[in-house]
Amino acid sequence: MTSVPPSLTPRGKKQRIDDLAASSGSGSAVGTAVDEVSVDDAGYVEETAGVSLIASAWRRLRGNPVFLLGAGITVLFVLVAIFAPLIAPHDPTAGLLIDKVRKQTNPIPGPQAGFPLGADDSGRDILSRLIVGSRQTLVVGVCATVFGFAGGLTLGTLAGAFGGWVDSVVMRAVDVMLSIPSLLLAVSIAALAKQPSQWTVIIAIATVQVPIFARLLRGSMLAQRASDHVLAARALGVKRSAIVFRHMLPNSLGPVIVQATLVIAGAIIDAAALSFLGLGNPDDRQPEWGQMLGAAQQYIYDYPALAVWPALCIIVVALGFTLMGESLREALDPKTRR
Repeated sequence: MTSVPPSLTPRGKKQRIDDLAASSGSGSAVGTAVDEVSVDDAGYVEETAGVSLIASAWRRLRGNPVFLLGAGITVLFVLVAIFAPLIAPHDPTAGLLIDKVRKQTNPIPGPQAGFPLGADDSGRDILSRLIVGSRQTLVVGVCATVFGFAGGLTLGTLAGAFGGWVDSVVMRAVDVMLSIPSLLLAVSIAALAKQPSQWTVIIAIATVQVPIFARLLRGSMLAQRASDHVLAARALGVKRSAIVFRHMLPNSLGPVIVQATLVIAGAIIDAAALSFLGLGNPDDRQPEWGQMLGAAQQYIYDYPALAVWPALCIIVVALGFTLMGESLREALDPKTRR
């Protein structure tokens, strides 16, 4: 039977600990170095000013090439839409090349001097119609998003603030709307109008967007209901209306506003789809990209460029809003921001 070394016995371990404690308290080199270190020399953390969430997000966004690309496309689109009448080289309603339209041999005049993209079957400049049509596309996308945001804000606030049976009723109605494909719901609403117009498209798309905003806002407000500052306000006897509109709602709008930038891209695509199906503004004197795309379908095989240009405009603008919105979401969301 092997014997246990004295240093491994309980008495030996205690003796080693006592020796180490005595040596650390003695005037050895190590002990002296530790004793001479002051509290001020132990460490120093430089004080810096706090940074808000928006400022922190902007620091990341301005170095993000995806955001810069999306923001550049979006800003260019907005500027073109605002100054469209000044930028357009020709009157988009004037058939300047009508004398070169031959219904049998040459129904679509091609590119030529002063008309880089050619003209349509009525002799109107395609480039001018694309530039002026950007304004109608912007109006439809922004107005539909604003109206959808307002409706979703109302329903989401009711569901998130009151809870109980109010929450159940509102959310069941939202679930029914979400169960119907968005484009099918928009087509059904637009088809109910006696006379198609730009406003029927706006109302149809806004109705489709209401449940998206309502569900997102309701989720954010439910998270705020369990937060410490809301519980403290309730404990202090603050009225429910003040808690909802001063504490819960302002702190819940961040994700909803970011979602709005993404929804604008979908609104532009849906508006183009409704106009393509003939449910938009029938007056071609007010050009719109979806309307131009629908008018070009009869020449799609022989003259595909007539449909390619408005389709490219829709794709590029929708991509710009999507890239910008995704970058904003990643920068503001603490779970996904980089």
